[in-house]
Amino acid sequence: MFITPAYAQTVSGGANGIASYLQFAPLVLIFIVFYFLLIRPAQTQQKQLKAKLSALKRGDRVVTAGGIIGVVKKIPDGATELDVEIAPNVTVSVVRSTITSVITPQAANDKGEPRAT
Repeated sequence: MFITPAYAQTVSGGANGIASYLQFAPLVLIFIVFYFLLIRPAQTQQKQLKAKLSALKRGDRVVTAGGIIGVVKKIPDGATELDVEIAPNVTVSVVRSTITSVITPQAANDKGEPRAT
């Protein structure tokens, strides 16, 4: 009597409830794809870099966030700063978190530039 037919049809029933959940399926699928293609590889890369930074030792070649390549000369115990030689007799103090990669020398049979890892 007071309820219009259009309003009565919008009441969710069993089939309509499932259909409303299926509308969100593409969004969930997109999130899953982004997780496996973008988020997860970035997390593993961060873990690897963190492990390399904690294993730094004297003589390692490093690249800073500013693009400066140098050789680690001094790492005080428990300090966040380390001394890096960027040129002969030029040593700068660098914050450990600004190191973006550790350069490892290539094997003797490989040719070319050293690899950045």
